[in-house]
Amino acid sequence: MTSSPTPFGGALGWGRRPALLLIDMMRAYFTPGSPFDLGSRRSLDGCATLLGAARAAGIPVLHTRVRFSPGLSDGGLFVRKVPALAALVEGSDAAEFVPELAPAPGEVVVTKQYASAFFGTSLAATLTARGVDTTIIAGVSTSGCVRASATDALQHGFRPVVAADACGDRTPEVHEANLFDLGAKYADVVTVEEVVTRLAT
Repeated sequence: MTSSPTPFGGALGWGRRPALLLIDMMRAYFTPGSPFDLGSRRSLDGCATLLGAARAAGIPVLHTRVRFSPGLSDGGLFVRKVPALAALVEGSDAAEFVPELAPAPGEVVVTKQYASAFFGTSLAATLTARGVDTTIIAGVSTSGCVRASATDALQHGFRPVVAADACGDRTPEVHEANLFDLGAKYADVVTVEEVVTRLAT
């Protein structure tokens, strides 16, 4: 990744107890014709690699999804700002996980209504109870839910490690700009290969 200019971009490093946090890997992002379709499987393939490595290493795996009640009564201002979120109402196919990344028994599923996986959820308490100090973050979208979750991970005292090539966004430019800013101020930005190597050792 491109290094950030000083005085930004210090390294947080890894803690002793990592967990994998897969952000919103739902069908909406990988279905042609969906308003959220990324038009690429790159992030999906990267997440699949990370998921296999995390399961092999025996570290906690947590999945997030966005899901709204019928009528969007729990969507607040977010669904007014982004009307396309109506596609993620409870019971819709778009709100389901992609089959390749379906949660296994015992893996935590965090349902949320806003960008950050921490906002309005029990995620921080769940990670703390399991002794987690490092969150490996991957998923979609880089500029939205990944960025918000990484920022909140830092603010909750969990070291955020963002796997760049397991994240995706609507354009490469938006993706790269947000990775640059995450690396400068909020997270360590690494590759899938680096994470896999770390988990194997």
